[in-house]
Amino acid sequence: MSGDSNLSPSNKAFSPSRNLNISVERGSEDSEEVIEDDAHVLEIDGDEIENDSEEELELNDTEQEHELNDGEQDLELNDGEQVLELNGVEQGLEILGEEEEEIVRDGSVSTDVQNGTSDVKDCPPPFAGMEFDTYDDAYKYYNTYSKELGFAIRVKSSWTKRNSKEKRGAVLCCNCEGFKTIKEASSRRKETRTGCLAMIRLRLVDSNRWRVDEVKLEHNHSFDPLRAKNSKSHKKMDASAKHKAEPNIDVEVRTIKLYRTPVIDYVGHGSSYSWERETGFDRAKRLKLNKGDAQVMNDFFNQMQLIDPNFLYLMDLGDEGYLKNVFWIDSRSRAAYGYFGDVVAFETTYLSNNCKIPLFAYVGVNHHGNNVLLGCALISDPSLETYIWLFRAWLTCMSGRPPQTIITDQCQAMQSAIAEVFPRAHHRLSLSYVMQSIREKVTLLQESEAFLTLLDSTVYDTLRVEQFEMAWEEIMRRFGIKDQEWLRAFYEARERWAPVYSKDTFFAGQNSFHRGNSKSPFFDGNVLQQTSLKEFLSTYESFLQQRKQREVLDDLESRDLSAMLKTSSHYELQLSKLYTKAIFTKFQDEVVTMSSCFSLTQVHANGLIVTYLVKERDGDADLEDVRDFEVVYDRGGTEVRCICSSFNFKGYLCRHALCVLNYNRVVEIPFQYILSRWRKDFKRLYVPEFGSNSVDVSNPVQWFDHLYRKAILVVEEGMMSQDHHMVAWQAFKESLNKVRLVADKSNSHLNV
Repeated sequence: MSGDSNLSPSNKAFSPSRNLNISVERGSEDSEEVIEDDAHVLEIDGDEIENDSEEELELNDTEQEHELNDGEQDLELNDGEQVLELNGVEQGLEILGEEEEEIVRDGSVSTDVQNGTSDVKDCPPPFAGMEFDTYDDAYKYYNTYSKELGFAIRVKSSWTKRNSKEKRGAVLCCNCEGFKTIKEASSRRKETRTGCLAMIRLRLVDSNRWRVDEVKLEHNHSFDPLRAKNSKSHKKMDASAKHKAEPNIDVEVRTIKLYRTPVIDYVGHGSSYSWERETGFDRAKRLKLNKGDAQVMNDFFNQMQLIDPNFLYLMDLGDEGYLKNVFWIDSRSRAAYGYFGDVVAFETTYLSNNCKIPLFAYVGVNHHGNNVLLGCALISDPSLETYIWLFRAWLTCMSGRPPQTIITDQCQAMQSAIAEVFPRAHHRLSLSYVMQSIREKVTLLQESEAFLTLLDSTVYDTLRVEQFEMAWEEIMRRFGIKDQEWLRAFYEARERWAPVYSKDTFFAGQNSFHRGNSKSPFFDGNVLQQTSLKEFLSTYESFLQQRKQREVLDDLESRDLSAMLKTSSHYELQLSKLYTKAIFTKFQDEVVTMSSCFSLTQVHANGLIVTYLVKERDGDADLEDVRDFEVVYDRGGTEVRCICSSFNFKGYLCRHALCVLNYNRVVEIPFQYILSRWRKDFKRLYVPEFGSNSVDVSNPVQWFDHLYRKAILVVEEGMMSQDHHMVAWQAFKESLNKVRLVADKSNSHLNV
């Protein structure tokens, strides 16, 4: 697939269905100019102008650094406080002195409690889906990231609106991209170009934010930090900047503080009722543990850290020393967040089902559409204070990078905590939770079946806000339930759960926007109402191993399987080579059902932006209902958007958008609609990168961290196939022999 979207007509384009009636109403079409410049073909249309430029972006030297949100305050629990410290060695609980009011998150983020400033020690690698407030923020971030790794960047190309300086997109690339021309090669200057492909592609989206659409991380050259430091892009960085710009980072994340107490009793056995009555101690504020659970939990954490040196756990202690909440996460979950942290569900299923275990889980969706664990917690109570601690603890372990979208059940305390800790995230309610809650409460209605049928049609089928609100009012009037408080509460929160209000929110298939579709909880079948903490922790590791093995098998099946094509569409062939089996199967259904779209009409045109009306028949019979879908197509940027918003909801284009692309002779699906999170050829190494590439040669701890990460990379690659395994095994043996030779030489010198 080509990286650029060339709109030249091609005979290879999928021919329209013979039953497809195409008519064009009034609307203008502007011609396109195509300019060839060396090896790059640039499209210049009526709205946008693309520049292929080697010039660096001139940043405003007076631009202010990313400010902390003053509204975010530390979670102050007591004047005498303990501060949790995370580092590469001790992953447990460490009590600091009162004067040390700083949390260190694996060397990545430190927060000064006195002045509220944050120093981000390491910039995470870019990934598709990142968003920035401005173009300059995006440039600063990539420039900072490149400086840490030891390479320079430049603006490869950018495009703006015609007759306007408003930038619409750009490609930032490694300074070693491309090769010198024949004229340049004859000069005496040293050749620095290597044809490196590392880059990020930025685009201004509807929300007026800058989104990363495409990322290539691999370089074909070694890094030269000294030369990179003297490059144009890095010289322009503000030398006084003390933290790195990072997309959507909630830098207001504060130190997680714990009460100071002379004695810590996790279980509470031995404490007298009279003491609790005198001090006014609230039993509801401490974690409910049975006798022996504290030891079981301690043994579990110790065992996990022996298996996984990057395993972390955090404990929240009350002022009397009792355990309130505990959070833990392993290295695989921390690394998986880098790939699948755009959309996260906070599962509270086991808090509301009267389970023995007050379990809270952070869950994402992997490249096969399956749930992936991103952290766990046990909580004492579902209060605002608890959720604030819980979310900050989790965000701390994720280097302060929040998700784009958060999905939860309905809980006012959680909603308030999310607004405080994740102010930029889109908070949405689980649609399956809302619909299930309504179904449980309307069983007493005489016409409950008729009510549910109309409700489903209103929620799942309406395409416009006004249609939804009118249909809802009609349901309330017909069944006489307008005064029901619980139903009114759901309606007032409709913008958080009804699909028609969330078309600009990306869900990656995490929320169920179709009838009968709902995801099971991550620990479904492993945690029941009577499951004890001891039983849960004893099977925890084996349960995660089963999930990991399932993902490995899915990877192998997706990589080796040649998909059975059902149509002659080039779109189907294109994505069969790129997407995992599970995601491709879902996309394939959209391609197959393109045949149900029997009419495509152009209804409006404004320059290169054209609006089409696609008519779709629900069934095979002629008398079945016909639905109209409005699709907007931008010929300049090869962008397409359907009113059904399938791409944001599911992560791939719908049949209506595909029909419009096909009609406009777009041979391949544009790159911005092919997400790396679904690709089977994208290497996902579940190794968290929390330190910089530079190693302090005098620090043995950094030796271990650096070698461990590199060794795990070889292990992950070695699991790809039997041949990979043999090569990795041979490399390990040779490396071990070389290391032992160094030790032997050192000993021989000492003996002499």
